[in-house]
Amino acid sequence: MINYAQRTEMLAAARQLEERGLTQGTSGNVSVRFSEGMLITPSAMPYAKMEPLDLITMNLEGKVRGVPRGRLPSTEWQMHAGIFAHGPDIGAIIHAHPPWATALSCLRRDIPPFHYMVAAAGGTVIRCSDYATFGTHDLASAALRALGDRRACLLANHGIIACGASLEAALGLAIEVEALAGQYMRALSVGEPALLTDAQMARVLEEFKTYGR
Repeated sequence: MINYAQRTEMLAAARQLEERGLTQGTSGNVSVRFSEGMLITPSAMPYAKMEPLDLITMNLEGKVRGVPRGRLPSTEWQMHAGIFAHGPDIGAIIHAHPPWATALSCLRRDIPPFHYMVAAAGGTVIRCSDYATFGTHDLASAALRALGDRRACLLANHGIIACGASLEAALGLAIEVEALAGQYMRALSVGEPALLTDAQMARVLEEFKTYGR
């Protein structure tokens, strides 16, 4: 069961999205897995006004366990539930609308291996999903296809998804994806950046298995 301290930690992470410029207004959402389902941010509520008890517990089939203060779960709950269901090692998910990554998603472009840190998402490319309307099962399916076995993807004409074993890991990856998107867009403004080879990225991915451990 999620306790009050865990709710407070999740709310602090959610507020960082706006503080770090990764999202604005009421866009974006955050979730954390627990044994009976997930805890997720409410729909259409500014992070600055959220309180720990506004966060909503629900199972992965969409059943809410008591709706605190009349709040509804994020419209993207299906996307979060689908990712948790297919990734048993994923403990937290962040969805945001950061400027650079969102701009790149509107071009329907992946982030290729122009920089070795692309491997932080678990592969050689950070893919961009197909487009689907927000809050739908179609978007959840599109996100799962783009993620595959990786920890981050762009959502076409929408934003990003970043996953991690913990809130700290998911937030760190969201920050990294936005930084990479900005670097890639700046490089594209001058020309086509040189891409690392499959062999070079394979070596980076191997190094990342023990990096920081």
